[in-house]
Amino acid sequence: MGVDLVKKGGRVNLTKGTNLKKGMLGLGWDTNRYQGSKDFDLDLVLFLCDKNKKCIDEDHIVFYNNLSDPAKSVVHSGDNRTGEGDGDDETATIDFTKIPENVKSIIVVVTIHDAVNRNQNFGLVDNSFARMVNMETGEEILRYELGEDFSSQTAVVFAEIYRRDDSNDWKFRAVGEGYEKDLAELCVEYGLTVN
Repeated sequence: MGVDLVKKGGRVNLTKGTNLKKGMLGLGWDTNRYQGSKDFDLDLVLFLCDKNKKCIDEDHIVFYNNLSDPAKSVVHSGDNRTGEGDGDDETATIDFTKIPENVKSIIVVVTIHDAVNRNQNFGLVDNSFARMVNMETGEEILRYELGEDFSSQTAVVFAEIYRRDDSNDWKFRAVGEGYEKDLAELCVEYGLTVN
């Protein structure tokens, strides 16, 4: 049975003791409080960052428009534009054996597509979670349920997956931090130039 992270800052070692080589990162949410006529499209975005927590380059942001990094260490499942149904709404596989040495952390973010124009925010989202599953065994290693109310935020950093020192020892940290930013603004925050 996996670890349930109940608060921000909680950490789980992903590789020590579990020998995790390839994991499935699943994120889920419900938008049952939204009564508007527009689609409510949440997007999983992963920033592969250097030691300064800046994205390596534009090829190292993995999302619906760039489904993997060059090493194919992180591969996005594709865009789910409605979030309907139970379970994971968007997923990414992470092959820890393929992550390049210069990648020190993976920042896991969920944004709301076109949130400002559609008058949408995370205050309309319930039951948000992130989980990691060992793809070799099918075992859920951890689950982090965001209990916070992000009433005005349009993006949430769910988690950080980071390399401990210069080893291949990877950890998961529950972040749960909201932002009133769109994807382009987050790209700038993580050191990318947006045209």
